[in-house]
Amino acid sequence: MNCSDDIIKLKGIGEKTAKLFHRLGIYTLKDLLFYYPRDYQAFHSPVKIAEGAGEDTAAVELSLADGLQWKKVRNLTIGTGIGTDGRDRISLTFFNTPYLKSKLTVGSSYLFRGKIKKENGRYSMDQPQIFTREEYREKMKGLQPCYPLTSGLTSKMVAKAAAQALKEFHEEEYLPGDILQEYGLPSREEAIYGIHFPTDWESLLKARRRLVFDEFFLFLLAVRRMKDYGQEQDTEYPMIETAWTGRLAEALPYRLTAAQNQVWKEIERDLTSGKCMNRLVQGDVGSGKTILAIMALLLAVSNGYQGALMAPTEILASQHFEQLCQLTQRYGLPFRPVLLTGSLKAAARRQAYSQLSAGEVNVAIGTHALIQEKVSYQNLALVITDEQHRFGVRQRELLGEKGGLPHVLVMSATPIPRTLAIILYGDLHLSAIRELPVGRLPIKNCVVGTAFRKKAYEFIAKEVHGGNQAYVICPMVDAGEEGTQELENVTDYGQRLRSCLPEDIHVEILHGKMKPADKKRVMDAFAAGDVHVLVATTVIEVGINVPAATVMMIENAERFGLAQLHQLRGRIGRGNQQSYCIFINGSGKESSMERLQVLNKSNDGFSIAEEDLKLRGPGDLFGFRQSGAMEFRIADIYQDSDMLKKISVTVDRLLAKDKELSQAGHAMLKRYLEENAGNFIDFRTI
Repeated sequence: MNCSDDIIKLKGIGEKTAKLFHRLGIYTLKDLLFYYPRDYQAFHSPVKIAEGAGEDTAAVELSLADGLQWKKVRNLTIGTGIGTDGRDRISLTFFNTPYLKSKLTVGSSYLFRGKIKKENGRYSMDQPQIFTREEYREKMKGLQPCYPLTSGLTSKMVAKAAAQALKEFHEEEYLPGDILQEYGLPSREEAIYGIHFPTDWESLLKARRRLVFDEFFLFLLAVRRMKDYGQEQDTEYPMIETAWTGRLAEALPYRLTAAQNQVWKEIERDLTSGKCMNRLVQGDVGSGKTILAIMALLLAVSNGYQGALMAPTEILASQHFEQLCQLTQRYGLPFRPVLLTGSLKAAARRQAYSQLSAGEVNVAIGTHALIQEKVSYQNLALVITDEQHRFGVRQRELLGEKGGLPHVLVMSATPIPRTLAIILYGDLHLSAIRELPVGRLPIKNCVVGTAFRKKAYEFIAKEVHGGNQAYVICPMVDAGEEGTQELENVTDYGQRLRSCLPEDIHVEILHGKMKPADKKRVMDAFAAGDVHVLVATTVIEVGINVPAATVMMIENAERFGLAQLHQLRGRIGRGNQQSYCIFINGSGKESSMERLQVLNKSNDGFSIAEEDLKLRGPGDLFGFRQSGAMEFRIADIYQDSDMLKKISVTVDRLLAKDKELSQAGHAMLKRYLEENAGNFIDFRTI
């Protein structure tokens, strides 16, 4: 076997199991090897109940004092029982696991692993993992990988497949020896093995460091070797100022802020300069970037060209399309837009292709479907990417092949500190909107523990009965992934919340694994006010605009980066009502409370991002990832900012000596870069 072989060649993977892997984007052995664990578990020796209370997780050997009692609460099956370690008793609760009726017998001993809570002198454990002594002893031999999963797959199944694939993995070293030595890096083979099956935390960090290095190094090297890097090219789509943009700005029911006006002048100057625009506009959530994107499109179409706006999700693309259509109708704008997404039916897609090619439509709004092979444009002059963060080399080439090199505008609400933005986006001019529209009320925040949950539900009910809506954010989609039993998940939480809130409050769930049509149905119902409370993952963090949503409650807030929490918070406070954000610290740790308090003190995303850089510690490496910020596989620009800065200097030094990588010592590096460019240069959808 070799790494390009289909995973179905692995022992134990048939067609049915292969389809589950395909859901995760794993088709080949190479895909599997680069599907890194999202977390690791250390299985420590079992302790007594009292000793494990308050820890993140603990294993206790218990015998069941009586049989589990089962009851139905709406759609939820709840089992409860009592276990004892011979000294203390503990209440055990299980959700939707009726198979345990036959697995657990009274008087027998089992190892239960989970979070032990102590309230009013009583111990409890919810949804613990259950092991025999032999199973647990095996787990204690090393760190156990926990992979992002889909229904039907377990971490054990993925780990077993990865172990087989690793036997076939062999790769020549591409890094020059002096760089390997300077950074003290292990080989690629050692790092790939170590990221899947580390023997201890030290070997894990060593493996991760090499893989983080590779992602940053190859990314920066590829970007800085671009032909147009740092150079302004003559545009093939010259433009002049038109009256349309000024008319729209005057007609709007609000005035652009001073910051918006300044950034618009920069965009307009770029588009009319005779040079090809490459600009990144950073603006905090709710700062009004979208209207600037629409004005840029308006300038392009009023000059007789086509424009495209690419969004990371179909929900956001549809939202942009509807907004553009409303503005077109209200103000008589010269837009003839079309929506182009992956879920569009074949006939509608063919019609959109034909209209774009013939120039019958002048604005295309959609997802990556906008740059698919079959799409051709008559005169595409401007491409705007919303929350894509990196309009990659390959994407520019694809559009160039469709006719000319377009102007590029990247819009981002991810608050990347300027020091890092200059490194990552050195080929783009930077603009920042550091001002919110007049009249926006600051969001009121609170950071609390899980004991506050009941009061929070009462507050949500009060807001809903007052005509408002609420979001509840959970870090997981489903229950059952190893190492995540203590984390709230959307599926179970939605069911529980329905039983906790009054019956007249309509609760729905939303997550990235749902079909596009189902996601759209739920979001449309929420936008229309038919759904009162939306329980969701971070799928809602980008661009969703529902002004009636005044409450956001974020469960396990300690598992997210501060910058991401700030982006999530940006989904509320978009109307004229006072809005509230409740951060639930599920860990109970004082250090997590202190970190989350940063969000209490500031609503400025850029300040929060800078603070996030200072507060990250070694123990945070696998606790959470920033979403959206460049979307590297394993590297995190916040967590790994020091390494990013150092690698930037190394890349500049290397290219100063050998820009074309033509020296003998760089032959392997050049070949590796050319063969693997698509792995690290293309942006990934969120």
